[in-house]
Parts: sequence; structure tokens; C-alpha cells
Amino acid sequence: MANGSCKVVAIEHITLDGVYQSPARPDEDARDGFKYGGWSIAGNDPQMQTVIGKYMGDGWSLLVGRTTYEGIYEGWSVRQPSSPMTQALTSVQKFVASHDPNYKLAWENSTLLAGDAAQAVARLKKEHDKTLIIFGSGVLVRSLMQNSLVDELVLMIHPLVLGEGYRLFDGASFAKPRLTDNIVTHSGVIIGTYQL
Repeated sequence: MANGSCKVVAIEHITLDGVYQSPARPDEDARDGFKYGGWSIAGNDPQMQTVIGKYMGDGWSLLVGRTTYEGIYEGWSVRQPSSPMTQALTSVQKFVASHDPNYKLAWENSTLLAGDAAQAVARLKKEHDKTLIIFGSGVLVRSLMQNSLVDELVLMIHPLVLGEGYRLFDGASFAKPRLTDNIVTHSGVIIGTYQL
């Protein structure tokens, strides 16, 4: 387990070939011409919400990169402003990693972590007293894993091979995560929980 007074848990939808890009909506993240946006929708299952809900109880904060922050804000605050998920995401403390020190945060209860994300998160882990949950934010997660700052990975592995898109473990160093829990949903998604 990484050092620090709070834990970092990354919750990721990925394909069998490791793609994390644009799982939720067709227009979520089309960088580099990615054309398979929304690929996780077919695998959606109530068991996923149960797993995520377990982490969204009391005592958590949201840690995200800028692209995911904008996507979550657009998807929940703008498109679904009255849902329980929106209320939870609006009220929780949000830490947003961005290299731009002038980045304007659109959502209440948001704090900018400007500059080097790994350094900022290392400081935050020492100072913060709640579990830091990451949704998506693959670039941020890769950076944090390279600096041993992620304590737990919850991978929702969809039975798809896309053959293109940003992959979670590109550039990763050797690691041997320990499987601590696994669930297979009715839609064939494997939810694996790993300690790093």
C-alpha cells in the first residue's frame, strides 16, 4: 500500500485490450479521432452501481483530471441536474489536477491541484483525511501509478476489444497487483478489485 494518511482508489471501465477512453458517451472523449465512444453502455449492470456505491458512502472525496472533471460536470450537472448521483457529486469535495494554474473550476466544492499531479497528490495524501476516489482520469491514474500513489484499482473489465484508443497500462512499470475481490456481472463484465 502506498504511503500516506488517506487511500487513493481508482475506479476504471476498461476493455479487454485495456482501453479506458470515452466509455460513457459517444461525445465524451473523441481525442485522436476515437470513434467508439459509449462502449461501456451495453455492459451496464446494477452490480456496478452497487460496487461504486460502496465507495461513495461517507468519508470520500473525488480526485479527477481536468478532462474527466469536465465530462462528469457535463454529464451530471448539466444533463442530469436533479439526479441523486448529481447531488452526491455536487456536494462532495472535488480535487482537480491540471497543469494550467489559471484553470477555472465550474463546479462548487472544487479545488484545483495545479502543476505536477503526482507531487500535488502526494501532498494531498498526507494532509487529507478521506479516501480519494478517482473515476476515469486515465492519464492521471497512469501518472499516479508510476509514482506508487494508487492504493487500490477497481477495474470493470468489459468483454470488448476495440483495437484503438488510450490504454490504461501503456507505459506502466512492472507491477503485481493482488486480487482482493471479483464479481462477474450478468452482462459479462468482470469487476476486479486489486491492491497495489
